[in-house]
Amino acid sequence: MDLRQEKVTLETDRYRIEGEVTLPAEGHRSRLSDHVNRRDQEFFTLQSARVRPLDGSGEGWEASVIMVGRAHIRVIMPSDV
Repeated sequence: MDLRQEKVTLETDRYRIEGEVTLPAEGHRSRLSDHVNRRDQEFFTLQSARVRPLDGSGEGWEASVIMVGRAHIRVIMPSDV
């Protein structure tokens, strides 16, 4: 299966996270909305993630991979990270 990376920005109650999700290049589940609406997926994996507190407190950090629980995501959108 051919894969591609899509840059996204998501927000939880406390953080804004920018990174990349891996999606199929085409076909079934190739759109971000398809990926987000998968009910069998409890966590979203982002690569090359940048995490920043929404309230501006403390410093942000970076991680090569981060997993975010579906229940904590308030907003997710494609981005130009």
